[in-house]
Amino acid sequence: MPKSKRSTVVSLTRTEKKGHEGKEKLIEEIHECCDRFDYIWVFSVKDMRNTFLKQVRNDFKTSRFFYGKNRVMSKALGATPEEEYKEGVSKLAKELRNEVGLLFTNKSYDEVVKYFNDYTQPDYARSGGIATQTVDLPEGPVQRGVDPMPHNMEPLLRQLGMPTTLKNGIVTLPIPYTICREGETLSTNQAHLLKLFYHQLAEFRVELISCYHNGEVKEL
Repeated sequence: MPKSKRSTVVSLTRTEKKGHEGKEKLIEEIHECCDRFDYIWVFSVKDMRNTFLKQVRNDFKTSRFFYGKNRVMSKALGATPEEEYKEGVSKLAKELRNEVGLLFTNKSYDEVVKYFNDYTQPDYARSGGIATQTVDLPEGPVQRGVDPMPHNMEPLLRQLGMPTTLKNGIVTLPIPYTICREGETLSTNQAHLLKLFYHQLAEFRVELISCYHNGEVKEL
């Protein structure tokens, strides 16, 4: 008779150990970076896009980035002067909240500031974002860029709130339609429509919050 799987005892010891080891490894890596690099930056990225951050990492090949796990990063630096790994780094711990990361680098202060001031990428807005312009669609056949909207997209457009119809296989608007107005908060449907129509109303940018160097922290 087959053994019932319900009676199987699953040990969680190995999983817990792996999680603990992962945290210890991260702390060890941050300590190594504190010793190797002259500058430590706290940066913020809203609406993370891995594609764009990959480009940033590529431009900083000789540096190290850590993102997420704020509590572990704070513990690695030391949250108080008594606990800090290196003199003055505890001043960075208070910045490690929300969507932030650490950048360890030997690039000069001015070089890093200039790079991130210059680095921006157009992006699609997400729901909850603010529309930076009004986007209107005219009455008649619906275009996506320079091409007609594919006929099989028509049900999705109606589902997202557009009053479209199919006329002889062509997606058509019987009246003009406004996807969004400048200054309004975007809904999920609006954000989806903006992406379908190739309207990038957002901007990817890395914001520098503070910089540690030689025991001192400079706020930006």
